[in-house]
Amino acid sequence: MRFSTTTLALAGLLAANTAMAQDAPAKATECPVSEFTMGLRFQQQSAEVRALQRQAYNIATMRLDAAVAAAEDPAKLAVVTDLDETVIDNSALLARDLANCHMYDVWDTWLPWERDGTPTLIPGAKEFLDHANAAGVTIRYISDRSDEQKASTLATLEKLGLPQISDESVLLLGPPKTERRDIVSADHQIVLLLGDTLHDFDGRFRKTPLDEQKATVDQETAKWGAEWVVFPNASYGTWSEAPLTAWDAETVIEEW
Repeated sequence: MRFSTTTLALAGLLAANTAMAQDAPAKATECPVSEFTMGLRFQQQSAEVRALQRQAYNIATMRLDAAVAAAEDPAKLAVVTDLDETVIDNSALLARDLANCHMYDVWDTWLPWERDGTPTLIPGAKEFLDHANAAGVTIRYISDRSDEQKASTLATLEKLGLPQISDESVLLLGPPKTERRDIVSADHQIVLLLGDTLHDFDGRFRKTPLDEQKATVDQETAKWGAEWVVFPNASYGTWSEAPLTAWDAETVIEEW
């Protein structure tokens, strides 16, 4: 019996797909970091994440303009922002580690990245921060990057052309972020907090169970998009090991 080229190609493709499906569990065991692939692809490549980032900075700009218009002295106002995945995009590091089957959420490759990495800007970040700077508003960058490598982070931020970069304005890992925000609020009115992780906004989110975090999110409904502007981050977070909730009905497969 003779088969057409198309038939043989389809048969080969089916065999390859079957082999891949059978091999998937083994590969997942060999490379557990592969479970982050879809989330990281969404974070780095999707137009939807870019739209959400732009949307967040549009909201932040509107809120800032309203605060400046109502203030007697804009210099007494402060915007406090996180850095990673809020102002700068580190997904190239995560993609490299994922390709090497290296668990990037243990952060043992982060220190070399802080020194030598080349993060890019989150869309809308520079425009917003330049706008705040031009309005005379104080900017404070609060991040859990290494304080011992502060010079490297300052150099990176300066290279990216961000405003108000100085030893005083960039507050890195040491005291909890709550205490670093208190330093800012001692002589400024914080009108906006920006971040991708919920402890960028309130200490109640730090090292607490997800159910408690969700409850706090609901308790503070009025602050989201008003005083607190959250950015999407599908590549890592305290949710990454949470079990999924599935529909408990029997699976029924129908052809369209």
